[in-house]
Amino acid sequence: MDGFNNKIPLIAVVGPTASGKTALGVEIARMVGGEVVSCDSMQLYKGMDIASAKPTFEEMCGVKHHMISVADMNEKYSVARYVDEAEKVIDDIYSRGKIPVLVGGTGLYFSSLVDNVEFADEPDNAELREKLNNEAEMFGNEEMLKKLAEIDPECAAKLHPNNLKRILRALEVYYSTGVTMTEQQRMSKLNPSSYDLIAVGLRFNDREKLYDRINRRVDIMLENGLLNEAKETMTAESATAAQAIGHKELFPYLKGECSLEEAVENLKRETRRYAKRQITWFSRDERINWIDADDGNFEKIIEKFIKILEKYGKCDIIAK
Repeated sequence: MDGFNNKIPLIAVVGPTASGKTALGVEIARMVGGEVVSCDSMQLYKGMDIASAKPTFEEMCGVKHHMISVADMNEKYSVARYVDEAEKVIDDIYSRGKIPVLVGGTGLYFSSLVDNVEFADEPDNAELREKLNNEAEMFGNEEMLKKLAEIDPECAAKLHPNNLKRILRALEVYYSTGVTMTEQQRMSKLNPSSYDLIAVGLRFNDREKLYDRINRRVDIMLENGLLNEAKETMTAESATAAQAIGHKELFPYLKGECSLEEAVENLKRETRRYAKRQITWFSRDERINWIDADDGNFEKIIEKFIKILEKYGKCDIIAK
């Protein structure tokens, strides 16, 4: 590991949902003698195993996984907390002579972690938060995003209207501190990263192939009990589940407001839209080495990963 410039080596596997990140991350961890660190904002929560596509015991193939099921569904879990806890996990993995392999598709969590973003003390203004929530109920998500765009256009451009939680958070940060979220992140990135990063991303030149994988995954999730999982979270009235793709789209069916066919089609559509947003986020990061996965040939994907290691002169990390 001497070739990593005295920094912690970190291999990252990113890309859109259903692209095959889990299998690739596990195989890379096996190759380099590593452990997987999840970078998925929903896999953090207990009770969302199917919706968040948590790797099963069989899929883990004996590789230790971290940052999965570490929070209750009604627990507040911020990106700042993720970065703090993931850093500690990565330090521990490396201290034991193993290589951390970061796997997931939550772009904000990935960027915040690998760029060593330091978060200012988060404002906790209950009165302001209630006011913003009331405004959102009165005027709608689109109007709140427009309000954010007037204050912090760069942050607003990265957010979808459905991501109300982050929209309101960005507004709260500005109204409480007078400094935009974008400016806080820019200042925090002045510190060098702690990691010697090799990032690989899975992509599909034929977008329809990815969408087909997404549709098939939803069908498999339903076969594996997604409806029952959604029913349990709806009963628990979880704020997290109310925003999570995989549960919230099924709530109308469970409430008798639409047919199962309509709910499932909506779930597939929202998942495809989420994949588009992931692609947009990661495509801006020039550090990512893209691997085309259209033909689904896993052996070729591994060969391409080894060539990426060769490119960086890091083939010596492959376990003998």
